[in-house]
Amino acid sequence: MTTATRTGILVGAVLALTWVVFGFWSFFFVGVAMAVGALIGRVVDGKLDVSNVVEAVRGKRTSS
Repeated sequence: MTTATRTGILVGAVLALTWVVFGFWSFFFVGVAMAVGALIGRVVDGKLDVSNVVEAVRGKRTSS
């Protein structure tokens, strides 16, 4: 299995266990926290330029 596959399995397992043990809102919060952590990680690695994202959200730039 590839590293991405293993990571996906781990993320899915954490979210599923969170939902089963703590309920929907905890599941939702953990999912949002994981997404924010992933975004921060991409910024730190230099794989995501925040200024381009801000411009795209403002509508000043398109992805094409």
